[in-house]
Amino acid sequence: MLYYLFEYLDKTLDIPGAGVFQYITFRSAIALMLSLTLSTIYGKKIITFLRNQQVGETVRELGLEGQTQKAGTPTMGGLIIIFATLIPVLLLTKLNNIYIILLIVTTLWMGTIGFIDDYIKIFKKDKQGLKGIFKVIGQVGLGIIVGSVLYFSPAVTVREKSATPITFNQTGNTISQPAKEIKATTTTIPFTKNNELDYAQILKPFTDDYQNWAWLVFIPIVIFIITAVSNGANLTDGIDGLAAGTSAISVLALGIFTFISGNIILSNYLNVMYIPNSGEMTIFIASFVGALIGFLWYNSYPASVFMGDTGSLTIGGIIAVLAISVRKEMLLPVLCAIFFAESASVIIQVTYFKYTKKRFGEGRRVFLMSPLHHHYQKKGYHESKIVTRFWIVTILLAIVAIVTLKLR
Repeated sequence: MLYYLFEYLDKTLDIPGAGVFQYITFRSAIALMLSLTLSTIYGKKIITFLRNQQVGETVRELGLEGQTQKAGTPTMGGLIIIFATLIPVLLLTKLNNIYIILLIVTTLWMGTIGFIDDYIKIFKKDKQGLKGIFKVIGQVGLGIIVGSVLYFSPAVTVREKSATPITFNQTGNTISQPAKEIKATTTTIPFTKNNELDYAQILKPFTDDYQNWAWLVFIPIVIFIITAVSNGANLTDGIDGLAAGTSAISVLALGIFTFISGNIILSNYLNVMYIPNSGEMTIFIASFVGALIGFLWYNSYPASVFMGDTGSLTIGGIIAVLAISVRKEMLLPVLCAIFFAESASVIIQVTYFKYTKKRFGEGRRVFLMSPLHHHYQKKGYHESKIVTRFWIVTILLAIVAIVTLKLR
């Protein structure tokens, strides 16, 4: 909203200084500060409201140290993250930008699924919350929406990587034809020299008309990524500050990719895929990071509030859509390694338990407890130490991901 106001003041009334709102860097800085302020100042009011409404966490008895003290701590704190993210986004971004629209839809969609899950747990006294099948249906539904928009919308394009020499100037040097903005299902493969992969190529052995059927591959991939990352974030939200801290680091790294991919000069210099209009997502990312850091003010140990599924599912969905939109989804196993490790620990634990129970008559375990952070709690590590070390690992992996801009 403010973007359009200042655009009017600059172009119509020619007011000095109004043009600064045209710069993504300026609006990103304002978004970060505004979301951080909203989440820290008004976050306290939301926590008080949740406490007054007796929206408290019901903790299952897992035999973990300090667990009983957490019972009754307000949950649904993900509302803080959602509000602190969306308010600066609505004020500072171009609201007709297709990527911003997708991210707003993702935030509200996943936030609603998480809210329903938390509501059932708290007010319906059902510890299982929303049935898993309905969560998956919601995630698949979002995947279909995001995948369809990214594939079919004419507003989503990439610029051809190479240009074709067509004429010569007076000195005999070639003049290249300007690169075209095209529709493509191309993504980036990290750590490789020729680092672009077109998903449509998967269908090439089956039909000559494979480009027109690429959506059969692209949309299921989008569905899988959104489902996997949102569930991974959900599993990671088990101890104070873990999900919010690791997510803030990963999203900040994605912000660097988004800014570069949306800047024609930087993308050309670094030989990165240029994605027109994607730079606007940098403002959303700045707002999201500010909201996550502000939420940590209250969620760090000992937590005054938990984000609940309202927050964790939203975080995972946003990260997935950001990575897919900027064509960096293949970096998610690096950027979100903690999410995947948590998910893998649950899959391994359940699979091995069922296998050994069937074969030996009794279930055996690989980990003392899953997800992975509970395994380390069982080994006697304090949760603050676990969270800090997981943050450090995430920082290192984020640096590795950023290095892929030049290391090929």
